[in-house]
Amino acid sequence: MKLKITSIFAFVAILALSAFKNGAKPVTYTVDAAKSSITWIGKKVTGSHNGTIALKSGSLNVDGKNVTGGSFVIDMTAIKDADGSDKLEGHLKADDFFGSAKFPTSTFVITKVAGSGANLTVSGNLTIKGITKPLSFPASVTTNADGTVSALAGKITVDRTKYDIRYGSKSFFDSIGDKAIDDNFEIGVKLVAKK
Repeated sequence: MKLKITSIFAFVAILALSAFKNGAKPVTYTVDAAKSSITWIGKKVTGSHNGTIALKSGSLNVDGKNVTGGSFVIDMTAIKDADGSDKLEGHLKADDFFGSAKFPTSTFVITKVAGSGANLTVSGNLTIKGITKPLSFPASVTTNADGTVSALAGKITVDRTKYDIRYGSKSFFDSIGDKAIDDNFEIGVKLVAKK
């Protein structure tokens, strides 16, 4: 009987040591929406517009100093134009753009993170207007002195036509001329998350 108990303790000790060597379970960090930001740039033949979109919520799964997963929710009812144009903001929220009344949020769910530190490739699923498509982009992650984690993706290119946003697109309207709006828009994301 004593040998059995000793064997059980030895087995438990080996399991504990193995778990310690393999690292602890990833820790979930909650994104601080007030300290985080999302910017956008949309281009057209005659110029461009830019602004911000509010982050509603989010989380990052962190294993040591590496992000392994997570997600964030964007408040599509809070699209702002940098020039303060009510007309542009209203049009971006309209059905022929983001349809914010029917689709008040967009989401991004991380499925894979490759690389480390300042050289990451983040892959995941972006949902806009209820349509989900895969998306990958370069990013960097830093662990801050105050225990927070910052994730930065300065240039994420999104093809709006994949999400049924066709307004002003040469891909769908041949005779649009100089009123054409680029099919791609860019977003920049800065997330600050804490335990």
